[in-house]
Parts: sequence; structure tokens; C-alpha cells
Amino acid sequence: MKILLALLTCFLLSAYGYSQVAIPSEGSPKIQRSLFGVGISAGMGSGFGLSFRHHLPGQFSYQIVGGIIKVDRRLHYNLGCELQLDLDRSESTRFFACGATGYFYSGETGHNDLAGPWRTGLGIGGEWSNIRPFNLSAELLFTYFSDGTVLPLPQVAVHYYFF
Repeated sequence: MKILLALLTCFLLSAYGYSQVAIPSEGSPKIQRSLFGVGISAGMGSGFGLSFRHHLPGQFSYQIVGGIIKVDRRLHYNLGCELQLDLDRSESTRFFACGATGYFYSGETGHNDLAGPWRTGLGIGGEWSNIRPFNLSAELLFTYFSDGTVLPLPQVAVHYYFF
């Protein structure tokens, strides 16, 4: 809960900030040069933790996510990636198709206690940049777990974009 309050405070305080990124104007379907973003991401498909996003010139982008927590003798970590293809873009919003994969670990001394540590998901998402310089994205992925479970699960992320 404290993390959520800290993130909300950051968003409210940054409402008057200025972004270093000029998003293409309305009707422009492609980004003309590479954009980079750093932030945090949370989802059961690509993982939880710090993330790096790279928009390539055109309509394609990728994201790398990783996080690690050690509590007592238990270690929890994940590493994942996500691919995104822009379907529609305006000055402050973006709608995209996405696919994600990740590996999750939770346990002690090399034994993973998770029944389905590998996850892969396909779905759609949207990104909003109304609170510059931060962009908020939300996705819905149909996520396949390596134990055979398939669930529709959300993912969210907050990124700061720069050149």
C-alpha cells in the first residue's frame, strides 16, 4: 500500500513536468526515431520489477523486465521480455498488440517451488501519456503457465521516456 501511495504522489507531483520526448502528431502511424523508457512493470506474463522499453523507428517496440527479492532464506526473482506492435497511435495514446514471456523463481537453495515457472502471454494493451514525462500502460494477456494453466491476466507499467 505504501508503494502505491508513493507512486500516486510521484504522478501528482510530476503533472507539471516537461517530457524530453515529442510523440508524433495525430495521424502519424510511426515513430521516426528510437525512444527509450525506464520504469517499473508488474505482470504475470513478463514479470515484476524494473523495466527498460525501446521503441524502434516504426511500429515495433520491446521491453525487458527483471526483479529480485530475498526474504530470510527464500529467494524470489523473475526475468522476462515483451514485444509490442502499434495498432493505432495519437499524440497522447497508443493501442498495441503484445506478446510476453518470463521465468519466475521462488524457493530455497536451487529448488523452485512454483508449479508453472515459465509463462507466455498474448493480448492487447494501451498506453497513455497524459501525465508527462511519465507514460502509463495497461495490458490484458491470455497467459499460459508451464503447468498447463491459461488465465486472462492484467499487466501494468509506468515508464519515463527519453531519447
